[in-house]
Amino acid sequence: MFWTLQHTVFVIAVVGFTLATAYTDTFHWKIPNKLTVPFFGLGLVYQCCSYGFGTWTGLMENHGLIDGLAGFGLGFGIYFVLWIVAGGGGGDVKLMGALGAWLGFKLTFFLIIASLVMVVVDGILVTLYKFVRHGSKSFKKQYLATGKTDARGKPVFKTEADSEKRKRRILPFAIPVAMATWLVMLTNAADVIRGGQLGSDRPLKQDLRPNQAAAERNQT
Repeated sequence: MFWTLQHTVFVIAVVGFTLATAYTDTFHWKIPNKLTVPFFGLGLVYQCCSYGFGTWTGLMENHGLIDGLAGFGLGFGIYFVLWIVAGGGGGDVKLMGALGAWLGFKLTFFLIIASLVMVVVDGILVTLYKFVRHGSKSFKKQYLATGKTDARGKPVFKTEADSEKRKRRILPFAIPVAMATWLVMLTNAADVIRGGQLGSDRPLKQDLRPNQAAAERNQT
């Protein structure tokens, strides 16, 4: 049966977390530690309670605590490197790490790909919408350079405050990440992505015990 307690907890927790981080990133311009750090810890607890410590069967086929730690390492590690190289917010790094603890290595791998695609697609769509709605002159003034021009219309470069930089941000990072997370969960539940946390072939902890007992009876 697909809709088990473990699936229910997983879906409610991940959807709720992504909605909360999308809200705070949109309206408060940050993803607070009080959301990401507890969610990371709860992800490891979920992995242990659902699948136990786990066994090493390859990066894409693990489950349990090992899978949660591998997912955290992948999500946090990749975005930490991007943060060092390209800049951005530290909350984005912790967001991906916390999600990785719940999703595991396999789904985190697909989440990284999907989130990068969503960032590009959503960014283009939002940019086009704002360009059409506000016009080219207003768009250039708001989003290009420092958004300031002199009397002759030439751009004026000056040091920006954080509040000014935020006004020029096209799209909060947590929104495309939330959309990518939901997409990965749906494709996993539909078995487009096999295994994972919601796949029909995912071994659940409570399912292992009767199988082991049946195997012992068959041997006797």
